[in-house]
Amino acid sequence: MVIKAQRGTKDVFGDEIKTWQKIEKNAREVFSKACFEEIKTPVFEATELFSRGVGESSDIVNKEMYTFYPKFDSKETITLRPENTAGVVRAYIEHNMTRQSPPQKFFYFGPMFRYERPQAGRQRQFYQVGIEMFGIKEASADAEVILAAVEFLKSLNLNNLKVEINSLGCPKCKDDYRASIKEVLKPYLNELCDECKVRYIKNPLRILDCKNENCKKILESKEIKEVIYKDYICNECKEHFDALKKYLDELNINYCINKLLVRGLDYYSRTVFEIKSDALGSQNAICGGGRYDGLVEMLGGNPTPAVGFAMGVERLYSIIKKEQPSKIDYFIVSNNTKEALKLAQKLRQKGKIVDFDYQNRKFAKQFEKAAKVAKNAIVLGEDEINQEYYSIKDLNSGLQTRVNSIDDLI
Repeated sequence: MVIKAQRGTKDVFGDEIKTWQKIEKNAREVFSKACFEEIKTPVFEATELFSRGVGESSDIVNKEMYTFYPKFDSKETITLRPENTAGVVRAYIEHNMTRQSPPQKFFYFGPMFRYERPQAGRQRQFYQVGIEMFGIKEASADAEVILAAVEFLKSLNLNNLKVEINSLGCPKCKDDYRASIKEVLKPYLNELCDECKVRYIKNPLRILDCKNENCKKILESKEIKEVIYKDYICNECKEHFDALKKYLDELNINYCINKLLVRGLDYYSRTVFEIKSDALGSQNAICGGGRYDGLVEMLGGNPTPAVGFAMGVERLYSIIKKEQPSKIDYFIVSNNTKEALKLAQKLRQKGKIVDFDYQNRKFAKQFEKAAKVAKNAIVLGEDEINQEYYSIKDLNSGLQTRVNSIDDLI
């Protein structure tokens, strides 16, 4: 029986990997220019990190985590990371980064794991690229993070973007808002979907983000909309949100306020945002993030303001222009494998991309392969080896030239 990849996972290779490499390359370039440093955290962590950090009421913790008992210890479980913010916060605390002068700015690129129904742009093992910024409470940090996301997406030639922002306020604001939402939704409780009935108890704000058509229809009723669109945030949170809007205006970032935007993780406070692309259809969010000022303290660190975002690489891949496979610099056509390998080594040491035929096939077959994969063919026959010269053929023009040294060859 042939063993195949597990459902919800995918092999990435060939022409497809070129586009993935471009996404990662652009992320490194854009984020490094803004002084974000790369961080790599383990793909599995203590389960408690996510149950405490992500939140017991989130769908991730309730339904989607890959959790298991390690063989060497059956008392505590570990979990494949379903997201990376909690892991970066854990590293931030563990390595005493609070002692450093703020801000601390990180970016990451790597696999995450969630047990959910595989669909277009969504896998059980999926990749995320994201950034986290610690130590700055001012709205300038929020603007910096949103700007980094927009600039990265623009570097991939994604320009028709829609930035949506909202403020959930501080914990006190959120508590007041939750209470008001619960009160106005109470008469409709039996009409809500099964998931929203649970959310009503654990985190009623998540109901605002429900995709169920009946729940969305309920939210359109006049009395509920009045509660949703009423301004519950305190003066300090309002000043923070107003400052963010002014920064985005100065940066010429087009945005709109979406009062239904709450995000799916419990740790968000004040700013939340999403960046959307119409190219994705109905599930059009390409990036999501916000401020999580209480998470560092919740996980055992000192009170530290923080803000960040994450975006799915598979979704990015589905809408950006695909990279065309590039041809290598040289293909060596020869029946002397030893000399071909020696020449390949010299050219590679000079920074060139080189391949050759390992099977000593007829020259016609080798030229056929060279025409498909290379810009130039280097002929290394008996005459070239004995008389110490190289014949190089431009596979585009057909022009063939004789040269006497590696430098002339290059």
